Amino acid sequence: MNNSKYHGVVVPMVTPVTQDGQLDVEAIKRIINFFADNKVSPLLMGTTGEGNSVSQADGQLFVDTAVKAANERILIYAGLTGNCFAEQVQQAEIYSALGADVIVATLPTYYTLTPEQMYEYYKTLADCITGPLMLYNILATTHMSIPVDVIRRLADHPNIVGLKDSERDLERMAQCIEIAQGRDDFAYFCGWAAQSAHSLELGGNGIVPSTGNFVPEMFQQLYDAAVAGDMATANRLQDETNEIAKIYQKDRTLGQSLTALKVMMQTKGLCEPWMLMPLTRLSANEEQTIIDKVNALG
Repeated sequence: MNNSKYHGVVVPMVTPVTQDGQLDVEAIKRIINFFADNKVSPLLMGTTGEGNSVSQADGQLFVDTAVKAANERILIYAGLTGNCFAEQVQQAEIYSALGADVIVATLPTYYTLTPEQMYEYYKTLADCITGPLMLYNILATTHMSIPVDVIRRLADHPNIVGLKDSERDLERMAQCIEIAQGRDDFAYFCGWAAQSAHSLELGGNGIVPSTGNFVPEMFQQLYDAAVAGDMATANRLQDETNEIAKIYQKDRTLGQSLTALKVMMQTKGLCEPWMLMPLTRLSANEEQTIIDKVNALG
């Protein structure tokens, strides 16, 4: 592990909305306070946060609300998605001006990109924005993988501060962690929640678990244990959080799992399980089954 200022638990926060698709500002404040109390940071408008479905205006309101609620207690990571480069630069600059600490950008996804196009995209984005930029690799949604050698080249850019990698590939994970080791200007964050403890044992800087929306304290304990070298505790917490994740993920598409996660959060009074189009709520029976399983956790 290096001494990057970017480390720890960063939860890919859900985007709470009302039945008519408006941002639920009060729920945002509740969730940010819940995170701050547990010493974890949010990644706004990532995959778990339905980032591609959030309008530009709502994105700005979301960042503004989160930054004010956090009140400098935790860092704010702001997700950047989309296919129009000029609009992405504009949004990134607004997010930074509103107080976001890091911009986290996925690849544009309409066209299949060559490795050189991926490199030029991130290099140009990093050149054009003032806030620190983190690469976000997620094969499951972009249907492209940023090659390790491209990441290695980008790691030397003075405005690129890290990688959040959600690809389920253990060999790749080890290679990417190796890029970050021994330097304090580039951090590795594991976006594969089931490998959180393993990634930290290998020397990763941070973890980005969606289940942290429900049990942030367990992932903070996992992180602290791993950093202290107590892998027995870290692995126990890994197994326990994996079981909790099954409540909303098992036998569901990614989109269905996100509303199921909101159902779980509703049991803690954090938000309602409404979704932004094209995603929708689950049936009443499915929601009740999830609530029953949460209650059975004790």
